Amino acid sequence: MKLAVLGAGAWGTAFALAQSARHETSLWTWQQTHCEAMRATRENDFLKGHVLPATIALEHDLATALSGADLVVVATPTSALRAVLAAVVPLCRAPVVWLCKGFEPGSSKFAHEVADETLPAAVPRGVLSGPSFAEEVARGLPAAVTLAATTTEFAETAARELHSSRLRIYSSTDLPGVEVGGAVKNVMAIAAGVSDGLGLGLSARAALMTRGLAEIARLGLRLGGRMETFLGLAGAGDLILTCTGDLSRNRRVGLALAAGHPIDRILADLGHVAEGVGTAREVRRLARSVQVEMPITEAVCRLLDGEIDAAAAAEALLRRDPKAEAPGT
Repeated sequence: MKLAVLGAGAWGTAFALAQSARHETSLWTWQQTHCEAMRATRENDFLKGHVLPATIALEHDLATALSGADLVVVATPTSALRAVLAAVVPLCRAPVVWLCKGFEPGSSKFAHEVADETLPAAVPRGVLSGPSFAEEVARGLPAAVTLAATTTEFAETAARELHSSRLRIYSSTDLPGVEVGGAVKNVMAIAAGVSDGLGLGLSARAALMTRGLAEIARLGLRLGGRMETFLGLAGAGDLILTCTGDLSRNRRVGLALAAGHPIDRILADLGHVAEGVGTAREVRRLARSVQVEMPITEAVCRLLDGEIDAAAAAEALLRRDPKAEAPGT
């Protein structure tokens, strides 16, 4: 199989590295200078310390990257997904899988909604999501993720082709559920970072993650997702990793907020995208529109907007009235 990986950030590069031993792989970047630098050094500044083997063709020209591709893997931010898919359509009709998570700025649409509006109906499409840090995947450490697609046949075929002993891929047809899990877990990771930064303890973190999963499931079920998705890799698995892993950018945002740093400075110091910052407000808007209660998300948004500080956000959650615990409540 020939893969065209579009987007040479950390995750796109890690995915190309993970697949290059088994598949002919091209890695495309929209910046010519970036492409030339990678060709010269056989390394990507977005994922330093990992040699890009000769089996990965580094491309700046999109048509060249797509030539003969059997599968297109889009690894750009969600904000660039529509433009990249629109550029792909006249050049290639191969199936498409995207790695990005969250909402499209402006339209507030999930990636699968953007794809449905951009790709021809006959083009199979899906999302790859789950607990995976780019640095670890690039090093060949074991990980397992979910590939959700529009049809069972494509989901199973694509998962089988991309599956390896080090990057295990499970198939699903729950596109809405997988995308809700991938987006909202970043908001919960900010909250987990705040909890850790305030020194509230491991018990508090566990409670927050559990209630965060309940929020993810409530919203996801309302949008057509399935409960088994939220209890699986793309739900609980991704949530656990992002809320506890030291490589989590969203958790680091929460830690910095707990220390009292302003969000603009935090993002500047981070140097990378922390998807949960922009996603939080979109999740709150969506939850309100479908009348789903999401108190952790509300608290994170108020903190990001400067309405309250970290201690007040934690206190607001602690003061909530007791209620019965049941699945999805």
